Amino acid sequence: MTELTELNERQQKIKDAFIKNRGYWAEIWEQILHLSPDYFEAYTALSSVPWTHGVLEPKVKEFMYIAADASTTHLYNAGTRIHMENALRHGATVDEVFEVLQMTSVLGIHSCTVGVPILLEELAAAGKLEEKPLDERQTGLKAAFEENRGYWAPFLEGILQLSPEFFEAYMKLSSVPWRTGTLEPKVKEFVYVAIDAATTHLYEPGLRQHIRNAIGHGASQDELMEVLELVSAIGVHTMTESVPILLKAAEAAGNPD
Repeated sequence: MTELTELNERQQKIKDAFIKNRGYWAEIWEQILHLSPDYFEAYTALSSVPWTHGVLEPKVKEFMYIAADASTTHLYNAGTRIHMENALRHGATVDEVFEVLQMTSVLGIHSCTVGVPILLEELAAAGKLEEKPLDERQTGLKAAFEENRGYWAPFLEGILQLSPEFFEAYMKLSSVPWRTGTLEPKVKEFVYVAIDAATTHLYEPGLRQHIRNAIGHGASQDELMEVLELVSAIGVHTMTESVPILLKAAEAAGNPD
């Protein structure tokens, strides 16, 4: 099985359908198609829905794959490479792809947006929470965030209260694509939706906030559903990472077929 045989008629038809629907082919699919045409045909049907019925332009679809694959919770470099190539082929610029990466890279702030509320609760329970109203500097930082990012959320409040220095640094970092980028606001929000909805993260507070933001920027029900459909495809990475291992193990065990 390590030396792939020529595709039979059914396998070739499935491959042709994938290429027609998804617009590309990659070596990583070949072994799966050979091992189980039934599985690959079913995966092709599932992953093709946003491509055959969706409303987002092709490069934006590819941005969603890039965001999910490049997230620190996933870091699936093989997919990142393929979907960057696809996005560029569909007319994306280097700056646009880099902008997607900029927004994806701030996912690490969720250590604080999840951790700080817990910290505040435990400090309060221990009687050690120093509650103070926002001072002038903190109020200014909150206003600057709202101006740069276009929203405010309760999960940011605790960070601002406990460490205005850290909050200011995060605000400056996360605001770069909003001050210098070229993607339209709803597409920026789609990126946040994609990384928060990815099954390797499932960050519900951020997902809710960024869906709300996207709607506020004019996103439609169909567009947002499509983002979720696209990012759900990362489940197939179980196959693309594990099938080559299976086939090598089978060969080593003397059972290559």
